[in-house]
Amino acid sequence: MDARYPIGKFRCPDNITAAHIKQWISDIEHVPVKISDLVSDFTEKQLETPYREGGWTARQVIHHIHDSHHNGYIRFKWAMTEKNPVIKAYNEALWAELFDTRSAPIYLSLDLIKALHAKWVYFLKGLSLKDLEKTFIHPEGDVTISLAEDIGIYAWHGNHHLAHLEIIAQLG
Repeated sequence: MDARYPIGKFRCPDNITAAHIKQWISDIEHVPVKISDLVSDFTEKQLETPYREGGWTARQVIHHIHDSHHNGYIRFKWAMTEKNPVIKAYNEALWAELFDTRSAPIYLSLDLIKALHAKWVYFLKGLSLKDLEKTFIHPEGDVTISLAEDIGIYAWHGNHHLAHLEIIAQLG
């Protein structure tokens, strides 16, 4: 198993169906509780343990999930209110090295992830099929991404990092 991608890389289906969207929204809805339940008994040692050699610690992963998903939510709003906007990218590796990501109590991000996902899921469930076709441009690679595809990306992303935390849990 490649610890960098314990669930594999995201593969978007050629034809995104209503069943895909429903499953992905469900994943986004339920991942905060899965993460909280998993890490609730983590020791300080576990919080400072990387999921792989050279990887982020559990604490960094948890704070990264909030940072990433917060940016993701905003990207959805831009795509809904602007025509094919170029979104703002951020350097996640540098964000992961900031003092708050390396030292803040995890409950700060766990609480934010829970609230963000609740609002995000409410928003996602209100999107029409036409809305799901709206797009934005990611400046890294100049890639156009539909909202339908981005729901899948963020569902995968949450589960991807949940798997990283599961690796740390197994290490004890």
